[in-house]
Amino acid sequence: MNLAAELLNYGPDANVPSVSVEQARGYCRALATSHYENFTVVSWLVPRRLRQHFCNVYAYCRWADDLADESSSTAHSFRLLDWWQQQLDALYATGKATHPVFIALAETIREFDLPRKPFADLLIAFRRDQMQTRYESLSDLLTYCEKSANPVGRIVLGLGRSLDEENARLSDSICTGLQLANFWQDVRRDFDRGRIYLPQELCRQHGWDESKLAAGRCDEDFRQLLQPLVEQAEGFLAGGRPLLKCVGRDLKLPVRLFMGGGQAILAAIRRCRYDVWSRRPTVGRLTKLRLIASAWWSR
Repeated sequence: MNLAAELLNYGPDANVPSVSVEQARGYCRALATSHYENFTVVSWLVPRRLRQHFCNVYAYCRWADDLADESSSTAHSFRLLDWWQQQLDALYATGKATHPVFIALAETIREFDLPRKPFADLLIAFRRDQMQTRYESLSDLLTYCEKSANPVGRIVLGLGRSLDEENARLSDSICTGLQLANFWQDVRRDFDRGRIYLPQELCRQHGWDESKLAAGRCDEDFRQLLQPLVEQAEGFLAGGRPLLKCVGRDLKLPVRLFMGGGQAILAAIRRCRYDVWSRRPTVGRLTKLRLIASAWWSR
């Protein structure tokens, strides 16, 4: 998404044109299917009646993420995120919206009676990313996951009409595991963006300071640092496995695929012996196809 161009059309200072519900739906579909290839794959594994709603939720998250990460300064990011939250609050207060994402999202919220909190929690995480770029402990990092990853799972449970306290707990475990897997996959990429998600206390224990992070050369100390973090991420994914028996049929396939994708990332990290510096561990096309096939036949 070209944020600057979109802000000219639909931003806080724009004269927003009138958008019909059908146009808003198309806007969200285009944004979802053009920005992230894996979303396209997952969207086709849910029933047709849910695909538009997945696109609407994705578009909300995509806009919020870009408002946080692609703005010119922290102050500008906060101003834009405040504006985005005002749109959310107005939607829940009045049921009305002018931005195409919120026009489409209004249908989703009404049909599934989705609570405001998960949508608002995501904005808390995006704001935190602008202020905090280091985490002292894993416990501190997990509080970030509570707002950045877990709300998405709860929204998805709502779309599958499977949101209750126990399912939310299991979903949180899976979403946290996925978030951690992505962090350990992207150690180098995040460092280049000025962020370190590796817990600082563990870095110190293994003799890894920021000069070694900047050098970006894997050694045995780094392997011993990352190995237990990978195991913990795998433990979170495994801890949520009972969710497969609890959710409705609509969600069994995507949940299985989400879990398999996280496990595949962690397996890729192990295969490269925790050297996430030389190259980014990725899941190959063949592995993705196997995951999809396995998830499909396991229904």
